[in-house]
Amino acid sequence: MMPCLMHSASGSPCPKEEWERSPRASSPSSRSSLAASMTTLLLLQVRVKPDKTGVVTDGVKHSMNPFCEIAVEEAVRLKEKKLVSEVVAVSCGPQQCQETIRTALAMGADRGLHVEVPAKEYESLSPFQVSKILAALAKKEGINLLLLGKQAIDDDCNQTGQMTAAFLDWPQGTFASQVTLDGDWLKVEREVDGGLETVRLKLPAVVTADLRLNEPRYATLPNIMKAKKKKIEVVKPSDLGVELTPRVKIVSVEDPPQRQAGVKVETVEDLVAKLKESGRI
Repeated sequence: MMPCLMHSASGSPCPKEEWERSPRASSPSSRSSLAASMTTLLLLQVRVKPDKTGVVTDGVKHSMNPFCEIAVEEAVRLKEKKLVSEVVAVSCGPQQCQETIRTALAMGADRGLHVEVPAKEYESLSPFQVSKILAALAKKEGINLLLLGKQAIDDDCNQTGQMTAAFLDWPQGTFASQVTLDGDWLKVEREVDGGLETVRLKLPAVVTADLRLNEPRYATLPNIMKAKKKKIEVVKPSDLGVELTPRVKIVSVEDPPQRQAGVKVETVEDLVAKLKESGRI
């Protein structure tokens, strides 16, 4: 996924949080899982590797996670309102990640940061390591607002934004459906199961984007051409003092079991008989 590190026009150091709840009659927030700040691989057909260590990604085009695309759009809109001075797009992974960074630059980000992780290590990269990388970059770059997608669309975890806030000891506003920046304060309207919750955060802060935050723009051809001239700085995790030793070991990746064909029944009695026959009841 791709986070946006942003320099605010007026920054402030002290994390402080106030909140107020306002329920509404609306659909609950979608399932909470990875707000991974990494490039996501979109596979038309998922195939398990012969050695069962993962899925086949050879020849697969890297694409930006939709939630991260929303985060980039929000960052660019804040800059267009002159509320932030610079938008920096970040991605962790192999060389192909630069394709995704170029997309963010074409949308309006000012420059890119590619944290280069070899393909073999990238496969075991987890939200824990990505969060440490983002926290180190935020300190190095003097960032006071970090925007990420709320989750990835491959493993559906929702951990990176929260872990990054913990490493930085910053307040956080997750599942944001509206963001309002006012000087050193940030108001985040976030989706919860009971409706909406409004959180007021003191900058610096971490925000993760939900679907209803905005609708990302399409990168125009002139902006795509301009993006090719924008700078992408390449750094290694070791440059940031982050080691990538895996904390989780993948024992085996298996194809899901083949589904059995369904059976139609005419009556409730037939249904009960079939369930008894199959040992369900």
